[in-house]
Amino acid sequence: MPAALTRLFRLVLALMLSVAVMARPALAQSIVRDAETEALMLDMSRDLIIAAGLQPRNVQIVMILDGSINAFVAGGQIVYMHSGLITSADNANQVQGVIAHEIGHIEGGHVVRFSEGAKAATGIMLLSLLLGAAAIAAGAGEAGAGIFAAGQQAAMGKFLAFTRTQESSADAAAARYLNAAGVSGRGLIDFFKKLQNQEYRLGIQATDSYDRTHPLSRERVTVLTDVLKGAPAWDKPTDPAIEARFQRIKAKLKGYALDPPQVLREYPETDRSIPARYARAYAWHRSAYPEQALAEIDALLATAPHDPYFLELKGQVLLESGRPREALPALREAVQLTQFNPLIASMFGHALVATEDDGNHPEAERVLRAALAKDKDNPFAWYQLGVIYGQRGDVARAALASAERFNLEGQPRLALMSARTALAGIPQGSPDYLRAQDIEMVARTAAEQEKRR
Repeated sequence: MPAALTRLFRLVLALMLSVAVMARPALAQSIVRDAETEALMLDMSRDLIIAAGLQPRNVQIVMILDGSINAFVAGGQIVYMHSGLITSADNANQVQGVIAHEIGHIEGGHVVRFSEGAKAATGIMLLSLLLGAAAIAAGAGEAGAGIFAAGQQAAMGKFLAFTRTQESSADAAAARYLNAAGVSGRGLIDFFKKLQNQEYRLGIQATDSYDRTHPLSRERVTVLTDVLKGAPAWDKPTDPAIEARFQRIKAKLKGYALDPPQVLREYPETDRSIPARYARAYAWHRSAYPEQALAEIDALLATAPHDPYFLELKGQVLLESGRPREALPALREAVQLTQFNPLIASMFGHALVATEDDGNHPEAERVLRAALAKDKDNPFAWYQLGVIYGQRGDVARAALASAERFNLEGQPRLALMSARTALAGIPQGSPDYLRAQDIEMVARTAAEQEKRR
């Protein structure tokens, strides 16, 4: 009996905690920011987002460095996508299908409603706990154990049915968005077939989906094929420019995420394609062979001298190889070509600071301020701006920049200390003073909550 009670309590606790876990699943994950990838994801998803009745400027697609094939939403209008999904996809259309499915979760408010399923399941378990305990108290030990077991099974069945319903709803929504946006549904079908093959390889051959959070892939393929195959866009090819950009991103991500020897085996020197050179450039750079990396990048620039992302990579390799002054021309041009993309501008600002030339500080401050005007949630840019203020002797504004950085990084105690230092030196009533007050209040609350935990 103690073992049965322990299992039941654990299941109750797991369901209750699952709501909190769903709210912040990416907290401990490594988020990858890349200007080229984010621009492509926006272009690939824009029509789908509009078809869902949402605003593209409000929906984010965030990349997480994780080799597994997965994507999810976790509150707000953010789609989290594992890098393994990109590197495993055959083409851009498959990723568009996944994005459409996740947008279905956002539009359906599924994360908000997740607690409904957990609450219903928890209620069943708590009721079975009370009834089982009453039976045991009355001397019917076996009956009490049976009530515990039945309650556990019923609660889990209720919860899994709820999640399967959400997944099926997101599938149906994805089909609507794809058809409305004029995007072929082949990619979504092909991706589910890819998952189905993975299920076979892993030995997941259930005859039904009763004990699963998701419907079986074969079930999803059957249902979606009927809906998508007759759509006008079924045979519509993906825009060649989008597909070419996707293949670049896929190779670039492999070069960044996989072990360099694996990358060099997959993209041998005999492969002179743009994706192959892109992947090898990252692999050589990560292996601390900057000259080989620069040779690949120069070959890429020979095909497209003003490609901002090739220029960005050249600047990155030079900067991270201890040659910041040489990195400036490439990064300056990349910033101009992308109209001050905040990620590239932040790297350019870093390079200007890294030259250790005080004469570069005014330009670095302008560049970093422009980057933060477009993306305030950039801790690296705040850090570089703090360095400039610190070297200038403006301790208060250096502290404010540090407060912004620590606040974004989830370090409330350091944010609190920095905000208080800023408040002590910034004129009262000024915009910077009011901002420091805001951070001080938020950080103090977060630090108190952290202390209680």
